[in-house]
Amino acid sequence: MPPRKPGTLLPLEADVLTAAMSNHRAGQAAFHGFGLARMIQEQSGARSLTAHGTLYKALNRLEELGLLTSDWEDPAGAPTGRPRRRLYQLTAQGMHVADRVVADRTAGRIPRFAPGPA
Repeated sequence: MPPRKPGTLLPLEADVLTAAMSNHRAGQAAFHGFGLARMIQEQSGARSLTAHGTLYKALNRLEELGLLTSDWEDPAGAPTGRPRRRLYQLTAQGMHVADRVVADRTAGRIPRFAPGPA
């Protein structure tokens, strides 16, 4: 796979941001990976979920870019017998970039997170 241009997002990263923005607008600021994978599957009409390894690498990259934050679920809120989940949230910059992703996709451009040529 050729290296990506600086400031561009991979398609899965753009999917994560738009799904996270949809969650946020629906009143659910925090999300976990499996729930997000299901939402992306529903939005894209895919038959299978995004591979977890691929999804969590994308979530980590977005967190490193400052577009997401994450914390472990409060143990008191986790049902007995289920492991705690990592909960993610869009940052203010992440919300701005998610809006830009939607605009870029609508205009037929490659989604970007940094200013640069369209």
